[in-house]
Amino acid sequence: MSKILIRGAEVLGGAAQDVLIDGETIAAVGSGLDAAGAEVVDAAGKVLLPGLVDLHTHLREPGREDSETVLTGTRAAASGGYTAVFAMANTFPVADTAGVVEQVYRLGREHGYCDVQPIGAVTVGLEGKQLAELGAMHESAAGVTVFSDDGKCVDDAVIMRRALEYVKAFGGVVAQHAQEPRLTEGAQMNEGVVSAELGLGGWPAVAEESIIARDVLLAEHVGSRVHICHLSTAGSVEIVRWAKSRGIAVTAEVTPHHLLLTDELVRSYDPVYKVNPPLRTERDVRALREALADGTIDIVATDHAPHPHEDKDCEWAAAAMGMVGLETALSVVQETMVDTGLLDWAGVADRMSFAPARIGRATGHGRPVSAGEPAHLTLVDTAYRGRVDPAGFASRSRNTPYEGRELPGRVTHTWLRGKATLVDGKLT
Repeated sequence: MSKILIRGAEVLGGAAQDVLIDGETIAAVGSGLDAAGAEVVDAAGKVLLPGLVDLHTHLREPGREDSETVLTGTRAAASGGYTAVFAMANTFPVADTAGVVEQVYRLGREHGYCDVQPIGAVTVGLEGKQLAELGAMHESAAGVTVFSDDGKCVDDAVIMRRALEYVKAFGGVVAQHAQEPRLTEGAQMNEGVVSAELGLGGWPAVAEESIIARDVLLAEHVGSRVHICHLSTAGSVEIVRWAKSRGIAVTAEVTPHHLLLTDELVRSYDPVYKVNPPLRTERDVRALREALADGTIDIVATDHAPHPHEDKDCEWAAAAMGMVGLETALSVVQETMVDTGLLDWAGVADRMSFAPARIGRATGHGRPVSAGEPAHLTLVDTAYRGRVDPAGFASRSRNTPYEGRELPGRVTHTWLRGKATLVDGKLT
């Protein structure tokens, strides 16, 4: 079993310490550690975090391997500091059976760049009409605990109630894509001043907020857990804050792009900015940052949504919705939350590792950086600044909204169960 000595790292942004990895486990944390024959990593001035966990990733396999595969997606995850990702169910075929989720789970284990936990569909074929095999997916080798029709909303209140009741039996959670379909027919961007000036179909905030309001009430009625995917409006923040004050078991996520970008960028008509839910206003961005800081929003999730070049290099109306995000997420969070003083690095560890692992019940992930814990770790050079170049991405797709933009921070090392998947910024 190999030994690795990470010397002088600022653990969760605190005082410099040494961390000794022995095999798959953290053997010791302290000052002046030494270990004969250990590989030494000089981490002076760098921040050591627990391995990041993404509760919302699209890996596209099976069915859309032209966009991404489990291999390329997990390589992108390792590059971004992630040791575990939850793979959404909108594949082809849909991950609505034990067989499909087990296929995705085993592909993740075979490739070894990070752990892949499949998310099961709530309804058969994501059609919103009949519950999928929730119990069978949970009992499968994949051990599914999170269920979502992400990309589509479970808009039928009866179906949503039944799903919440079903997953309650084994402690699962339904992750809702909050989008009232009738209110967003033909929608192309956030409804507001910019959409009116551009003449693009508006996507009103109430389309998101009305579903969240309904679902937190359903969760309270059933006594089950509901998770809100990619929350994007100030009004949604207030509904979640109110629900938590009532003791309702609701959690919520925000994406990096909704923490940084606004609908003003759509004036360029560049489809790279087309995403679901759409980029919102500066007021919404401020509300989302404040809510992430105060814990109303529990986690940052990437909603990594890769698309091939031809699906984005076209006119706005025809373009696919979505952005890649695994390799830039931590940098965006540093810029919007850490460098602004809204979160410290311990807070980042909570929002990007501890809390997502807890919500998704990712065993062994989101653990403290302390002796006896699994060696899932991420080392970050927080002083680094550089321009985003998608040509260097590990992802198969390049649809990033940050191309050419200068962002802070760079993941230099990632360890999964004590094995380096990224060393000096290069995949092993």
